[in-house]
Parts: sequence; C-alpha cells; structure tokens
Amino acid sequence: MLKREDAALDLRKGRAIPAIDLLGGRVVRLHQGNYDRATAFPVDPVELARRYAAAGAPWLHVVDLDAARTGTRSSEHGHLLGRLRAVPGLRVQLGGGLRSGRQILAALNRDADRVMVGTLAVSDPALVGRLAAQTGRVVVALDCLDGRVRTHGWVKDSGADAAAFVTGLTAAGAADFLVTGIDRDGTGRGPDLDLLRSVRAAVPGLLLAAGGVGAAADVDTAVAAGADAVVIGRAMLDGSITLA
Repeated sequence: MLKREDAALDLRKGRAIPAIDLLGGRVVRLHQGNYDRATAFPVDPVELARRYAAAGAPWLHVVDLDAARTGTRSSEHGHLLGRLRAVPGLRVQLGGGLRSGRQILAALNRDADRVMVGTLAVSDPALVGRLAAQTGRVVVALDCLDGRVRTHGWVKDSGADAAAFVTGLTAAGAADFLVTGIDRDGTGRGPDLDLLRSVRAAVPGLLLAAGGVGAAADVDTAVAAGADAVVIGRAMLDGSITLA
C-alpha cells in the first residue's frame, strides 16, 4: 500500500540506484548502521536484482555487511556476487571489506564494475587515490556521523572531518564519492542535504548520496543539493517507494 502520493520512481532516469545489503546470505537493512538492528527481508537477492534490472536500473549497489565488519568475504557472498553481476543489463557497484589494493583489483576483475572503499581510504589515502585515478572505477565511501568519518562497517570513529577527508582524497587522485549520513540510514527521514552541500564543491566527479531516502521526492531534493545519483535500500524493500 502506498503511503505517499510521490511514491512512484522511474529507475530509467538513472538518478536512483537500488541497493542490496547482504548479511549471512540474506537481504537486510540496518538502522543507522547498527548490526543489532538489522531487518531481514524474505526475498532472494538475485531475483530482486532481476526485478530492478527489468525496471530499468542501470546500476545495483551491493554492500557485503559481513565483509565490511570483518574484512573477509565469505564464499557464500562471493558466489552471490557472481550471480548478481550476471544479471543482464545491470552493473554492480560493490562495497564492504576491501582493505587492500590487491582486494580492490581482484573485486574489479571478478565481482564488480566499480567498487566503494571507505576504511582503506582513511588508512591509506595515497593508495586509494592512485587506484581511483588509474582505474576510474573506485568510489571513495564517506560514511559520516556527527560530522566525522566512520570506518570498519561504520563501527569505528576515524576522527577525520568530512570536508578534510574529501580534500585529502581528491589531492591523492580520487574523483568520485559516495556520501552516507549514517544517522539517516534506514530511517526514511530524508537524506542529509547539509552534508551533501558541504562537500559538493570539493568533489570533482560523481557525488552519490545514501541514507534516509523514504520517498521518491527525496531523490529530487538530494539531486537539488548536488547529488548525481541517490542510493535507495529500505524504501524500495518495504514498499514506501514503488517502481513506475
């Protein structure tokens, strides 16, 4: 049942990117990044990806939550990623657990069309910036809470300021960023527009937004604040947003 009149979304416009978060082989959504507040959805991830592809989505955003927390990807999730990438017409952007240059390059070769790197971007910005410049397929994940960047699946506070973090990574060679307002994630309260505006001028390439989308109109407001595209998870899964 639709909750709002602006619930229908046309994925063919390319401004919205559907998301699938994996935890223990299941499709889940966390509330504000809290692993103890995970909601599991009774849907097969590959069938869900096919549904999004049929609706015209050019990209699928996939986060391996297990790997994000531990740094290790399970064989089950590795197999799932192969099946997701095989869905016709759909390109995969993957995040979670990419903690070395070797892992990034392996993921680009096998699992994804582009990758999102957060923890390693904090610990080794020079490496991530260089790989981003060389491949054109590395997106820096800026996961922000109370103005500071979080790492290790949002569990640890890096102490880095969001604006300084972006400036340092662009100087190292990065161009594209995914900005997530952690306190908005899974809440449906709308994206963090102030955060988007604060970093837009410093981002030379794509600025992707995530966290808080509860209705199709939230995509428009995020784009107006400077985002090139918006990642949507829970709102598509729980029916708050339907596909036009």
